[in-house]
Amino acid sequence: MSEAIVTREARRLLAAVQYFTRLPVPGWVGHSQSLLDDAARYFPAVGVLVGSLGAIVLLGTGLLWASPVAVALSMIATVLITGAFHEDGLADTADGLGGSLERERALAIMKDSRIGVFGAAALLLALLLKFATLSAMQPATAALALIAGHATSRLGGVLIMATLPYVRDSVESRSKPIVQQISAASITIGALTVIAVLAPSGWRAVIGVLAAAVATVLWRRYLLRRLGGYTGDCLGAIQQIGECAFYLGWSAAW
Repeated sequence: MSEAIVTREARRLLAAVQYFTRLPVPGWVGHSQSLLDDAARYFPAVGVLVGSLGAIVLLGTGLLWASPVAVALSMIATVLITGAFHEDGLADTADGLGGSLERERALAIMKDSRIGVFGAAALLLALLLKFATLSAMQPATAALALIAGHATSRLGGVLIMATLPYVRDSVESRSKPIVQQISAASITIGALTVIAVLAPSGWRAVIGVLAAAVATVLWRRYLLRRLGGYTGDCLGAIQQIGECAFYLGWSAAW
């Protein structure tokens, strides 16, 4: 593999890290729409990174405190690493879709940065569900589930972007869609990343993937019916929904 190809792919990976985390990246990575389009292939890889850092915190703090405390600290770590990026999307989406049955009104509510009852409830329930499922596992198993869950759930977002239109007008929206085109190569590389992460976990991890897949399909159908497409907040929501579904499926198999 030539040095130019390695540099190009490294730039795409770091662009994904730059967008989805608070981790510092070199200045030469830069920013452009085409770069973000190409970086989509590494969204699950960012999940591997975030999940791995969370797993390290879980196993490390587990040497000092009981498993529930270690799980809570690992969840805090992943939220700090991502800047609560996806949690914010879940809360905004819940407020919008729960606050109005009218499409335009729901989209307007999503743009409001203030959190409402639906958003607070959705966020609290998601965090409690993740805490409960991970705490019920052995620490080593929970560490593997963290890595696989974060990777798998981000692939769900890639698939949503690939199969639904972005519904916000670029003039009215606070920001343009993060990705305008998803290539077949991006979907393939993202899927292979998830498969590689799942390999050490054996067949039981397949149940987690199936649960996340079902959640993604149902979420896609719901977004198509309610909004006719997706918003950036909806992508954050599917990451959280997919992660919870993965842990539920994983827990049921162990």
